[in-house]
Amino acid sequence: MTATTTVTPPPAAPKAPGGKPAARGRLSVAKILLIVAAALVLISAVRVLTGSQQLDSEGQIAAALGLAVPIGMAGLAGLWSERAGVVNIGLEGMMILGTFGAGWIGWQTSPWLGLLAGVAFGVVGGLIHAVVTVTFGVDHIVSGVAITLLAQGVTQYLAKLFFNHGDALNKGGNPKQSPPVDSLPQFTVPGLSSGLNSIAKHHWFLVSDLAGIVGGIFTKLSVLTILAAVLFALTWLVLWRTSFGLRLRSVGENPVAAESLGVNVYAYKYIGVMISGGLAGFGGAFLAMVSSHFYLEGQTGGRGYIGLAAMIFGNWRPGGLAMGAGLFGFSDALQLRSGGETVHALLLLLVVLLVLLGAWKAYKKAMVQAIVSGAVAALILVWYLLTDSVPDDFVGATPYVVTLLVLSLSAQRLRMPKADGLRYRKGQGS
Repeated sequence: MTATTTVTPPPAAPKAPGGKPAARGRLSVAKILLIVAAALVLISAVRVLTGSQQLDSEGQIAAALGLAVPIGMAGLAGLWSERAGVVNIGLEGMMILGTFGAGWIGWQTSPWLGLLAGVAFGVVGGLIHAVVTVTFGVDHIVSGVAITLLAQGVTQYLAKLFFNHGDALNKGGNPKQSPPVDSLPQFTVPGLSSGLNSIAKHHWFLVSDLAGIVGGIFTKLSVLTILAAVLFALTWLVLWRTSFGLRLRSVGENPVAAESLGVNVYAYKYIGVMISGGLAGFGGAFLAMVSSHFYLEGQTGGRGYIGLAAMIFGNWRPGGLAMGAGLFGFSDALQLRSGGETVHALLLLLVVLLVLLGAWKAYKKAMVQAIVSGAVAALILVWYLLTDSVPDDFVGATPYVVTLLVLSLSAQRLRMPKADGLRYRKGQGS
């Protein structure tokens, strides 16, 4: 006789009025546009109150976009890996490999081949991470840290080997830097930039701010920036609108159930981590060919880790990740271009945001968080009123402070893939 097992089906998803499952915690297009409009009004008001005209100028936005791309690509790389259930702390190392590959091949051939080399070097880093974590079951954090240290050591050795003699030395190479790489194409919409720039110079409320933002986006736009935007859209399309993406995400949520349905868990984990490495390599190639036009030792500057923070802020989704990368890029550009006075204006913006957050927490009956937000806002307001600028030491730390603040404020709504970082062995559910 065979025993009969009763299986209780999972509860059905709640239905929306139209009969479709209700989306939990997702923002509609209308809400996103409303948030963007409110943010624009807030920034414009702060600019007028503080007189800091560089807060959203064309140059500031263009610089923020250039700084946001490598952070966004690192975050997108982390998203692919973690959606497949593998934590990728080695993104920084894979970006380092990408910078070296782009600089090494780029100066000898063409920038396009340099881009492909940067991506390929990143894929190699991802493959190593996949072999170590998926096949051999090594702790993901340990493997990621080891890959970063290995990438640093290998690229330093190879730079001394390839850039410090012969033709490379004659063309500007040295033990820490490759010869220059040719520039990639840039695009500017004819007539648009000059017209928007003239509007921005009037410093009108909201109108000039919008002109500065749009002008910064469409002036001298690198082809790699456009390609990065396409990669974000493709990631959303593949992971959330294809059967391949569904299987890959199922591997990160419940690999045992995925295997029972015939999914090759190991193969999908390998694919996710190798794509992750390639995207991180793309971010490194961007630094080597757009931001500086050569490989330079240490030029990633922790962007791989900030990219992970942007991914967490975005709740493991491309849209939120893009907003997080834009925020970190904006704060980085602010401290690089404008210095203490503009960062000082940012303090007032931070006060307003904390007050709004405190009011929202009070509305949700989370009184402890509301009181903490209000107290921090009061302290920052006192700092703003008693000073005219921010010390240079603090200005340099602005991107990292923003990273910590954003993560602490967004931690209440996060939902990582359920099997993210867990060791998996084939057949363990049988």
